[in-house]
Amino acid sequence: MTINLFDLTGRRALVTGSSQGIGFALARGLSEAGAEVVLNGRDETKLGAAASSIAGARTLAFDAADHAAARAAVDRFEADVGPIDILVNNAGMQHRAPLEEFPADAFQRLLQTNIASVFNVGQACARHMIGRRAGKIINIASVQTALARPSIAPYTATKGAVGNLTKGMATDWAKHGLQVNAIAPGYFDTPLNAALVADSAFSAWLEKRTPAGRWGKVEELVGACVFLASPASSFVNGHVLYVDGGITASL
Repeated sequence: MTINLFDLTGRRALVTGSSQGIGFALARGLSEAGAEVVLNGRDETKLGAAASSIAGARTLAFDAADHAAARAAVDRFEADVGPIDILVNNAGMQHRAPLEEFPADAFQRLLQTNIASVFNVGQACARHMIGRRAGKIINIASVQTALARPSIAPYTATKGAVGNLTKGMATDWAKHGLQVNAIAPGYFDTPLNAALVADSAFSAWLEKRTPAGRWGKVEELVGACVFLASPASSFVNGHVLYVDGGITASL
């Protein structure tokens, strides 16, 4: 009998920050691979609208940056509905400003949204996964996990931390049967990057800088996510997979 290593039938996936953009695209892709998906965000109206276009999708509204709220929501879901087999830590934000003028409150929001959320929801789900000796956690890092650009130094710091937290999670939890990896997207046409997409000078620079010569499409992240969520990646742990059109490979 042939085994489909990429089949997610019978698995349940929670995707944080999934009412739009990359998170929504990944949730839809996991659903198409057979998983039951659970969309997360803070806005229940937006979540409901997003879930309506994915067959069988559930919603679980909570603030991923709030440790107590994340743990309570995950514990309640596990008790009332069933296990979360796959977690995609996608919640994130961006703030651009010259570093010497960067607002302290914006820096703190970046830390909470981009790093603390990964710890919060990752820990909440892992506590249950460890007991089952199985689980997949996929953290969304960035090309800025490895590279920097002007005006986003704090964001770069947070995404570097996501890469190292991924390695730390794998180091602690692989012995319990979990695989923890990260996807590091390059420049994708998303709501988070709307200002850059609209900037013709930046887009021209990006097309020259990226070997593929273009912006990425969010659907091009789905294959990496399905791979890391599936049995195909059963011995892949602590890895940061760059999906960036070659930008980190080229000077």
